[in-house]
Amino acid sequence: MPPAGMRREVSAIPGTPLPHGILSGCTEVVDVTDEHELLGTDWMDVSCADAHPWQWCDGGDESPGVPVEKEFARPKSCTAPPVTIYAGIQCNPIGRAYQEAVRNAREALRMGEQRALEEFVMDQLLCPMADDLTPAEGAVSMAQGVAALEGWLGENYGGRGVLHVPAGAAALLGCCNVVRLDGDGNARTLIGNCVIMGSGYGLNSGPPDCLPAPAGEAWLYITGPLRVRREAPFVVPDSDGESVRILTNDRFVLAERTFVVEIACCQAAAIRVTLC
Repeated sequence: MPPAGMRREVSAIPGTPLPHGILSGCTEVVDVTDEHELLGTDWMDVSCADAHPWQWCDGGDESPGVPVEKEFARPKSCTAPPVTIYAGIQCNPIGRAYQEAVRNAREALRMGEQRALEEFVMDQLLCPMADDLTPAEGAVSMAQGVAALEGWLGENYGGRGVLHVPAGAAALLGCCNVVRLDGDGNARTLIGNCVIMGSGYGLNSGPPDCLPAPAGEAWLYITGPLRVRREAPFVVPDSDGESVRILTNDRFVLAERTFVVEIACCQAAAIRVTLC
């Protein structure tokens, strides 16, 4: 039995963001030096143009050695909007210094930014642009869903891409050896597509209306490669006095940073899978 007395305050338990989220090894993350990139970006995506087989004509009405007509494609124009992710801390200024509130806000942002960014990506980027591959009969098995998405990516992109899976469905990827870890610790399908298993994808919204999947089902997405631009985290306000709201005698501190998520070819596909 410990002696009577005041309870001791200790430091918080440190946390670690999920290792296979959108800010993991599946994504090229760029810490920007040009602030204009944080206003959104535009690019011409040449990786989306098709290549075609071609043969010289031999016989028929054409003269030997005369090529058939070749096809030309314009590079696809893509755009990516910015989003600011923030974490706010409210505390009593009596006994809680400004710098402590700043540390708490920064830690909350570090732990929560990936999940919040995934929620934004699923609801505001993936869902509006995705082709729905779900058959008329309804949700398919996890392995069937991954196969359908990878088939779509192979036909529409042709290179390595990214599979987007809610964290609550990630365990099912172990069935049938659909996914394994590569030498760098990244989750990949057998064909080589990288796998993001995101807690923010638990939002589980799907095309065309971006409503959640029925109970017992989940939405999977696939895209080409991702690139995320981000700024360094910053704190608002940047002084002790400005952080205190006199009317309520509370301290308010925000930590935030802006992201721009770029998706190759600005296209995606989705399919509904069963979690049974």
